[in-house]
Amino acid sequence: MARKDKTVDLDRERGIAPGLVAKTKKRLVVAAGRSHLDLAQDVARALGTELVPTEYRTFASGEILTRFEVSIRGCDVFLIQSFGPPVNEWLMELLIMLDAAKRASAKRITVVAPYYPYSRQDKKGRGREPISARLVADLLRTAGADRVMSVDLHAAQIQGFFDGPVDHLFAKPVLLEHFKNTLSAEDRALLTVVSPDTGRVRVADQWSDSLGAPLAIIHKRRDPNVANQVTVNEIVGHVSGRVCLLVDDMIDTGGTIVKAAQALKESGARRVIVAATHAVFSDPAVERLQDASIDEVVVTDTIPLPEEKRFDALTVLPIAPLLARAIHEVFEDGSVTSMFDGAA
Repeated sequence: MARKDKTVDLDRERGIAPGLVAKTKKRLVVAAGRSHLDLAQDVARALGTELVPTEYRTFASGEILTRFEVSIRGCDVFLIQSFGPPVNEWLMELLIMLDAAKRASAKRITVVAPYYPYSRQDKKGRGREPISARLVADLLRTAGADRVMSVDLHAAQIQGFFDGPVDHLFAKPVLLEHFKNTLSAEDRALLTVVSPDTGRVRVADQWSDSLGAPLAIIHKRRDPNVANQVTVNEIVGHVSGRVCLLVDDMIDTGGTIVKAAQALKESGARRVIVAATHAVFSDPAVERLQDASIDEVVVTDTIPLPEEKRFDALTVLPIAPLLARAIHEVFEDGSVTSMFDGAA
């Protein structure tokens, strides 16, 4: 028997099946793992809310337990977890939190991973290798994720690894605004955008269009059998006397960027500025990035960066406002694509 406070919908003229209509409202909640709580709190604050109170435990055996301390039944949950070291521990914590949210009857769970783990293992370079980026996507889906949101994926094809919607955000508007506000008129007139390798040419070309600056490309060779070893072969484009802006998605050990900067300075570049989204900064990146060939490094805070990995020439820009806007668009069934002029 139907309850009195609900209405039976018998709209057969439009072919709608009989059913009960309840006056329910969507509820956005933001939860987070422990990997980058400062960023998660900034996102929640930008949305005008707070993080879901959560209990975290790591037992003596190394096992992890998480528990939401309040009800999230029927909520639209955005679960934020970034992936600085230790990557595998934070990945396991995320999977456990997904399982907890699913079993707590969350209506929809969106994983917000500003830096997608294992993103560089997106294809087989040699026989008998894994495609770990796909494995991560499968794990997220199996654990309970309905949607994934990330910033500047190492390869766009990773979007196709997840069996569900993927919101691929770009840090370019954040970085671009910084350079428009800080570069002098003289620097802007001498600016050349440089791609550190052929794989980033498309991104560098978009930067070139946005800044109205010419493009240069560095051709490098990497030995597939030796990790983090790069050899710069030649520079395509005019860089002598120019202010060179090197753009990349991430800086890990810094080998590629430093080799590129050195090659640019040897070719007569006036200044070299490095812009990257993800500051992985594995050792010895901090030491390398303070090389005389690099005048400035600008990154975002998609990955937590402790004080010991910061240096005078480093600028860290907040990514929380971008994430908060994207979360709001997803929650309100708006358009994430509109944030990037149709490019997302």
